Amino acid sequence: MIQHPSQQTPCRPLYTPEERRRRDESPWTLVQGILAPIQFVVFLVSLYLVLSYLATGEGYLTATISVIIKTLVLYTIMITGSIWEKVVFGKYLFAESFFWEDVFSMLVLALHTAYLVAIFTLDAQAQMFIALAAYATYIINAGQFLIKLRAARLEGQRRAAQGGDLAGAAE
Repeated sequence: MIQHPSQQTPCRPLYTPEERRRRDESPWTLVQGILAPIQFVVFLVSLYLVLSYLATGEGYLTATISVIIKTLVLYTIMITGSIWEKVVFGKYLFAESFFWEDVFSMLVLALHTAYLVAIFTLDAQAQMFIALAAYATYIINAGQFLIKLRAARLEGQRRAAQGGDLAGAAE
């Protein structure tokens, strides 16, 4: 059984004051903030095209290209996210604060990559069902990150209310 690292250190804040400073100063934070909504829009367009193909049997090439674009955007956000994680936490992946998000991201990557393989090995309908499975995991993973973003905002508000990073360091 995989144990989440924070189960060994209860009450660890999402970011230490130093990690929060590095996060706020890193240009990779802005990159992630720009890429995340772009990826979501690409996902919505592609989802529509995949579902349209499955419903009508038409538009295979357009749906396929859209899934390939979604996958490339995903790879981009995963690479830049790993760089961000290294800058902020000192690890490219599986930093304590984002351990489970990173674990689930590996499943998202695996399914998107399986779709690319499926283009050459499976029929069109099977490809589209793999794309839908990849998209379902993407939605769950995006939700994980949104929950984490909200937690970071609440943590920042709590620190500000307690008098800044000095009070937050004692958490």
